[in-house]
Amino acid sequence: MTTIFGIKNCDTVKKAIKWLNENHLNPQLHDYRVDGLDPQWLTEMVEKFGWEILVNKKSTTWRGLDEAIKQNLDKALALQVLQENPTLIKRPIVISGNIALVGFNENEYKQAFGK
Repeated sequence: MTTIFGIKNCDTVKKAIKWLNENHLNPQLHDYRVDGLDPQWLTEMVEKFGWEILVNKKSTTWRGLDEAIKQNLDKALALQVLQENPTLIKRPIVISGNIALVGFNENEYKQAFGK
């Protein structure tokens, strides 16, 4: 099963879903706003990718964070901030068997899924 984690109205998530559907991978969407964000899953993703990758510093949410948080961000604080602000997580996260990807890059998807 291929699961895409993100927010359904995010353009990057839409691109990833379109690509996955066109390549017959039929992803299931886990929308953080609708389905919530499991703290254990988030911890696993931080372990897998690193908090530095998962924190989207280009997001509106990042720009709105207190400067003290931005300056003192470490793994523990990142977990707390990401849990409280799921829109801060770089999107999408795609999990399919052994495959785990962050963001959408068509070439990376082609390589990962053998397309």
